Parts: sequence; structure tokens; C-alpha cells
Amino acid sequence: MNLTLHTALWIVTGLLAAVLLVSTSKMFVPRERIASVGHAGEWVLDFSPGALRVIGTLELLAAAGLVLPAVLDIAPVLVPVTATCVAALFVGAATMRLRRGERATIVPDLVYLALAVFVAWGRFGPEPFTG
Repeated sequence: MNLTLHTALWIVTGLLAAVLLVSTSKMFVPRERIASVGHAGEWVLDFSPGALRVIGTLELLAAAGLVLPAVLDIAPVLVPVTATCVAALFVGAATMRLRRGERATIVPDLVYLALAVFVAWGRFGPEPFTG
């Protein structure tokens, strides 16, 4: 086991899980309040409250799926599978930003996309939890 890569993967996984947990606030904070914070939050007005709850629920499940399978040692292969799904989530977020013409606010989505791809690559490839 490459301890440095293993540690880096855990750090990135924890960071992604934290970002996803913070992002679930869209389920509890009114859309108008999120949109009033700044240009980067205006996208929520394009979605219904129900759609935002679905997105928030997926983010909550993703945060759990990035950490719990490995910590509990129950189907740890779900960690890279979840990371792949998180990457798809951020592809969608980046696409939405491009369609809205928000090129300046796309950078965090691309960084999170890269982090998710790194976790998927690392846990499917050189540092899997099993075998």
C-alpha cells in the first residue's frame, strides 16, 4: 500500500464529502436567499424547490457513499462508484454554468470534478480498499 497516495485519497474524499454536505443547504434555505448571496448562487432560481430537494438528497447520499462504505467496511467498492457519480454530478453542474454563461463561476465545479475523478481513479486503480 502506498501510504502517501492512500492518505491523499482520504483527504480528497473527506473534502468532497464536506463540500457535498455544505451544498445540501439548498434543501433548507429558500432559493431566493441563496440567489441573493451573489451571482454564483443565482442558478437555483432555474430549478423548482422539489428539484433542489432531489439534488440535495443526491448530494447527501453521495457524501455518505464516499465515506461510509470504507469506514464501515461494507461494500467499499461503492466508494469509487460514488466518486464516479459525483464526477457526473459536477459535469452536470459545469454544463449548467456554461449554458447560463457563468464562465467565471465554473472553476470550483471543475476543481471538484477533478477531485472526484482522482478519487475514482485511485480507488478503482492503485489504492483499492480490497484485495
